[in-house]
Amino acid sequence: MPTPAASTASRDEWIAIGPASRLLGVDVDTLRRWADGGRIRAFSTPGGHRRFDRRELIRLMSAKPAKSLAELGATAARISRVHRRTYREVDFPLAPERFTAADRAAFRTEGRQLVAALLRVLDSRDAGVRALAEADAVRAIESTAARLAACGAQPREVIATYLVARRPFLAELAELGRRRDLDGPAITALYDEASALLDRLLLHLVAVHAAIQSEG
Repeated sequence: MPTPAASTASRDEWIAIGPASRLLGVDVDTLRRWADGGRIRAFSTPGGHRRFDRRELIRLMSAKPAKSLAELGATAARISRVHRRTYREVDFPLAPERFTAADRAAFRTEGRQLVAALLRVLDSRDAGVRALAEADAVRAIESTAARLAACGAQPREVIATYLVARRPFLAELAELGRRRDLDGPAITALYDEASALLDRLLLHLVAVHAAIQSEG
């Protein structure tokens, strides 16, 4: 948990949450969660603003994989293959017969676009690049939400479908850590950031689907 005040480090060793998140290449919600869980040292100013220890930020930066996810083996093509294999092995919440062949093809295209965008977000420490990649992911999610609404999918079916789809992605990231022998902090940071990103997209998917249903 963030401490009420900084008692040791000098003022210039503490960084506000915005610059700290950009330095690490993670979103501010992830950084808040790390602070609340005690993973990174922070304190709150009298005005309630968080400050982060520069030395802790540098430690976390060194824990992140030096190579890109693609160089480590997590490519969009590989993860898309993992998804296809998973779909054959599980009972999918929505029967394929509810969709036309064109819809199924569109879902596959949107899925590949989404995976590619997710990897770009996770790979970059540049805030601008991450924002553009997440915007691409949002557009893919919005298109999927519209398609699900058009076939009459109910909210619980939409959520269940998304959860089935996200599981192989997270599992592949975890497997990446084992396969490449990444250290604990590196794979934990990667997995946590991916989970936070997928959570944001789920909330957006549900909201867009609900809005389309209410209009229709």
